[in-house]
Amino acid sequence: MDKIKDTRSFMRITHRYLGYFLAGIMAVYALSGILLVYRDTDFLKKEKNYDKVIDKNLDEKALGKELKIKNFEVEKTEGTILKFKQGTYDSATGQAKYSKKELPFVLDKMTKLHKAQSKDTLSPLNTFFGVALFFFVISSFWMFNPKTKAFKRGMAFTIAGLIVSIILLFV
Repeated sequence: MDKIKDTRSFMRITHRYLGYFLAGIMAVYALSGILLVYRDTDFLKKEKNYDKVIDKNLDEKALGKELKIKNFEVEKTEGTILKFKQGTYDSATGQAKYSKKELPFVLDKMTKLHKAQSKDTLSPLNTFFGVALFFFVISSFWMFNPKTKAFKRGMAFTIAGLIVSIILLFV
Protein backbone atom coordinates (compact mmCIF):
# COMPACT_ATOMS: atom_id res chain seq x y z
CA MET A 1 0.00 0.00 0.00
CA ASP A 2 1.13 3.56 -0.61
CA LYS A 3 2.77 5.34 2.27
CA ILE A 4 1.18 8.54 3.56
CA LYS A 5 3.95 11.02 4.45
CA ASP A 6 2.16 14.36 4.56
CA THR A 7 -1.07 16.15 3.58
CA ARG A 8 -0.14 16.14 -0.09
CA SER A 9 0.46 12.39 -0.25
CA PHE A 10 -2.72 11.77 1.78
CA MET A 11 -4.79 13.86 -0.65
CA ARG A 12 -3.22 12.25 -3.74
CA ILE A 13 -3.61 8.66 -2.48
CA THR A 14 -7.15 9.19 -1.19
CA HIS A 15 -8.11 11.03 -4.39
CA ARG A 16 -6.78 8.12 -6.47
CA TYR A 17 -8.50 5.27 -4.66
CA LEU A 18 -11.72 7.14 -4.00
CA GLY A 19 -11.77 7.95 -7.73
CA TYR A 20 -11.50 4.27 -8.61
CA PHE A 21 -14.20 3.41 -6.08
CA LEU A 22 -16.58 6.07 -7.40
CA ALA A 23 -15.99 5.38 -11.12
CA GLY A 24 -19.05 3.11 -11.41
CA ILE A 25 -21.27 5.45 -9.41
CA MET A 26 -20.14 8.41 -11.52
CA ALA A 27 -20.95 6.52 -14.73
CA VAL A 28 -24.52 5.85 -13.50
CA TYR A 29 -24.98 9.46 -12.35
CA ALA A 30 -23.62 10.77 -15.66
CA LEU A 31 -25.96 8.63 -17.77
CA SER A 32 -28.99 9.35 -15.61
CA GLY A 33 -28.16 13.06 -15.63
CA ILE A 34 -28.11 13.05 -19.42
CA LEU A 35 -31.48 11.25 -19.44
CA LEU A 36 -32.96 13.85 -17.08
CA VAL A 37 -32.09 16.63 -19.50
CA TYR A 38 -34.57 15.03 -21.92
CA ARG A 39 -37.26 14.12 -19.35
CA ASP A 40 -39.72 16.52 -21.02
CA THR A 41 -39.47 14.53 -24.28
CA ASP A 42 -40.33 10.94 -25.17
CA PHE A 43 -36.65 10.06 -25.70
CA LEU A 44 -36.23 6.30 -24.94
CA LYS A 45 -39.73 6.14 -23.43
CA LYS A 46 -42.19 3.39 -24.26
CA GLU A 47 -45.95 3.57 -23.94
CA LYS A 48 -47.37 1.45 -21.11
CA ASN A 49 -51.11 0.77 -20.76
CA TYR A 50 -52.83 0.61 -17.39
CA ASP A 51 -56.23 -0.78 -16.46
CA LYS A 52 -56.87 -0.55 -12.75
CA VAL A 53 -59.51 0.22 -10.15
CA ILE A 54 -58.83 3.20 -7.90
CA ASP A 55 -60.96 5.21 -5.47
CA LYS A 56 -64.41 6.22 -6.70
CA ASN A 57 -65.66 9.79 -7.22
CA LEU A 58 -62.24 11.46 -7.41
CA ASP A 59 -62.15 15.05 -8.57
CA GLU A 60 -59.80 16.16 -11.36
CA LYS A 61 -56.93 17.16 -9.07
CA ALA A 62 -57.09 13.98 -6.97
CA LEU A 63 -57.37 11.82 -10.10
CA GLY A 64 -54.26 13.37 -11.67
CA LYS A 65 -52.36 12.83 -8.40
CA GLU A 66 -53.56 9.22 -8.06
CA LEU A 67 -52.59 8.36 -11.65
CA LYS A 68 -49.31 10.30 -11.31
CA ILE A 69 -49.86 12.20 -14.55
CA LYS A 70 -48.27 15.64 -14.81
CA ASN A 71 -50.38 18.51 -16.16
CA PHE A 72 -53.47 16.31 -15.89
CA GLU A 73 -56.61 17.80 -17.41
CA VAL A 74 -60.07 16.32 -18.00
CA GLU A 75 -61.12 17.12 -21.56
CA LYS A 76 -64.71 15.87 -21.47
CA THR A 77 -67.24 14.29 -19.09
CA GLU A 78 -69.93 11.91 -20.32
CA GLY A 79 -72.09 10.77 -17.44
CA THR A 80 -69.74 9.18 -14.92
CA ILE A 81 -66.92 8.80 -17.47
CA LEU A 82 -64.16 11.40 -17.37
CA LYS A 83 -62.11 11.52 -20.56
CA PHE A 84 -58.58 12.87 -20.56
CA LYS A 85 -55.74 12.87 -23.06
CA GLN A 86 -54.22 9.64 -21.73
CA GLY A 87 -57.44 7.65 -21.19
CA THR A 88 -60.69 7.43 -19.22
CA TYR A 89 -61.91 7.15 -15.63
CA ASP A 90 -65.33 5.92 -14.50
CA SER A 91 -66.06 7.80 -11.28
CA ALA A 92 -68.91 5.40 -10.38
CA THR A 93 -66.77 2.24 -10.45
CA GLY A 94 -63.25 3.69 -10.02
CA GLN A 95 -62.13 1.96 -13.25
CA ALA A 96 -59.22 3.84 -14.85
CA LYS A 97 -57.90 2.94 -18.29
CA TYR A 98 -54.99 5.04 -19.45
CA SER A 99 -51.52 4.99 -20.99
CA LYS A 100 -48.28 6.65 -19.98
CA LYS A 101 -44.90 6.94 -21.64
CA GLU A 102 -42.21 5.71 -19.28
CA LEU A 103 -38.52 4.93 -19.35
CA PRO A 104 -37.52 1.26 -19.26
CA PHE A 105 -37.19 -0.14 -15.71
CA VAL A 106 -33.40 0.17 -15.32
CA LEU A 107 -33.25 3.68 -16.81
CA ASP A 108 -36.16 4.78 -14.60
CA LYS A 109 -34.34 3.51 -11.50
CA MET A 110 -31.18 5.33 -12.59
CA THR A 111 -32.97 8.67 -12.96
CA LYS A 112 -34.45 8.30 -9.47
CA LEU A 113 -30.90 8.73 -8.11
CA HIS A 114 -31.10 12.44 -8.92
CA LYS A 115 -34.57 12.85 -7.44
CA ALA A 116 -33.94 11.22 -4.04
CA GLN A 117 -35.12 13.11 -0.97
CA SER A 118 -33.91 12.73 2.61
CA LYS A 119 -36.69 10.21 3.35
CA ASP A 120 -35.66 7.93 0.43
CA THR A 121 -33.40 4.89 0.81
CA LEU A 122 -31.02 6.41 -1.78
CA SER A 123 -30.37 9.56 0.27
CA PRO A 124 -27.27 8.18 2.07
CA LEU A 125 -25.73 7.28 -1.32
CA ASN A 126 -26.51 10.75 -2.68
CA THR A 127 -25.02 12.41 0.40
CA PHE A 128 -21.89 10.25 0.26
CA PHE A 129 -21.52 10.95 -3.45
CA GLY A 130 -21.87 14.71 -2.94
CA VAL A 131 -19.33 14.73 -0.11
CA ALA A 132 -16.94 12.58 -2.18
CA LEU A 133 -17.25 14.93 -5.16
CA PHE A 134 -16.55 17.90 -2.90
CA PHE A 135 -13.47 16.06 -1.60
CA PHE A 136 -12.40 15.61 -5.24
CA VAL A 137 -12.65 19.36 -5.73
CA ILE A 138 -10.54 20.11 -2.67
CA SER A 139 -7.99 17.29 -3.11
CA SER A 140 -7.37 18.17 -6.77
CA PHE A 141 -5.43 21.22 -5.58
CA TRP A 142 -2.86 18.86 -4.04
CA MET A 143 -2.22 16.98 -7.31
CA PHE A 144 0.44 19.41 -8.54
CA ASN A 145 3.07 21.51 -6.86
CA PRO A 146 1.73 25.10 -6.59
CA LYS A 147 4.90 26.46 -8.21
CA THR A 148 4.40 24.51 -11.46
CA LYS A 149 2.93 25.76 -14.71
CA ALA A 150 0.30 22.98 -14.61
CA PHE A 151 -0.99 24.19 -11.22
CA LYS A 152 -1.17 27.83 -12.31
CA ARG A 153 -2.97 26.86 -15.51
CA GLY A 154 -5.29 24.65 -13.45
CA MET A 155 -6.18 27.60 -11.21
CA ALA A 156 -7.06 29.67 -14.28
CA PHE A 157 -9.36 26.88 -15.51
CA THR A 158 -10.88 26.61 -12.02
CA ILE A 159 -11.69 30.32 -11.94
CA ALA A 160 -13.08 30.17 -15.51
CA GLY A 161 -15.30 27.20 -14.59
CA LEU A 162 -16.55 29.00 -11.49
CA ILE A 163 -17.37 32.15 -13.48
CA VAL A 164 -19.17 30.20 -16.23
CA SER A 165 -21.22 28.31 -13.60
CA ILE A 166 -22.24 31.52 -11.83
CA ILE A 167 -23.20 33.19 -15.14
CA LEU A 168 -25.31 30.18 -16.16
CA LEU A 169 -27.06 30.18 -12.77
CA PHE A 170 -28.35 33.69 -13.38
CA VAL A 171 -29.19 33.43 -17.10
